[in-house]
Amino acid sequence: MLISHITGEDVGKEITLQGWIKHARGSGKIAFIELRDGSGFIQCVAEAKNLGDEKFAALAGLNIESALSLTGTVSKHPKKEEYELQVSAFHVYCATKDYPLGQKEHNPDFLFDMRHLHLRAPSQWAIQRIRDTVIHATYDWMRDHDFTKIDSPIFTPNACEGTTELYEVEHVNGEKMYLSQSGQLYLEPAIASLGRVFDFGPVFRAEKSKTRRHLNEFWMMDAEVAFIQQEENMQIQEDLMYYIIQQVLAKNSKELEVLGRDVTPLQNIKP
Repeated sequence: MLISHITGEDVGKEITLQGWIKHARGSGKIAFIELRDGSGFIQCVAEAKNLGDEKFAALAGLNIESALSLTGTVSKHPKKEEYELQVSAFHVYCATKDYPLGQKEHNPDFLFDMRHLHLRAPSQWAIQRIRDTVIHATYDWMRDHDFTKIDSPIFTPNACEGTTELYEVEHVNGEKMYLSQSGQLYLEPAIASLGRVFDFGPVFRAEKSKTRRHLNEFWMMDAEVAFIQQEENMQIQEDLMYYIIQQVLAKNSKELEVLGRDVTPLQNIKP
């Protein structure tokens, strides 16, 4: 079962959760384990009187990011509008040792080197889930408004704009090619076939910069429409952005809270 699927109807039921230890603390014969499974987080309460001293010591001695399954009874948190798991059994898949990312702050260079592990951090979890909502909302809105998805190639023989440096690569047939900076050139001829088209994919800019305002690789949505005037163009953009914002507010309240975002400005946006 996924943590995010737990509801009030599951209180009193025995379930099994699988995930990783985000945080653990204990005192004497009781331990509190915060488990995450990708869908959410839950506090799991383990007591020596239920597990036995030997098993309790084994569970309480696990380090953060150890992978395991926990079986127990769902209960209502005594103070919060959340649920807990009263642990009755467990199975360890992998116990960690000397996990390099702890609760302390780490500098950006270190986190980049540990990117595969930093993805597990709550902030990165929240960002990826919000990004997923934005992407799905874009596809849904476009499909509902008669746009057809076009896949522009990543390799291109020339630049579509003259405003930036490109990554040059040698094609397998010996030709000089570049990583695409935009799918625009391939979308423009497609409107004569399909009328309303968009793409969504990786693009690359070879500008030498380390500022937050310059990205060497990112994902971009381009759209092209035939027979459109400026007012309708602006209406399409406004409606699309409003739909995306509403989807994020509806589906990612927990993630925005994790990031410490004030949602009031988003809630105040109206068409």
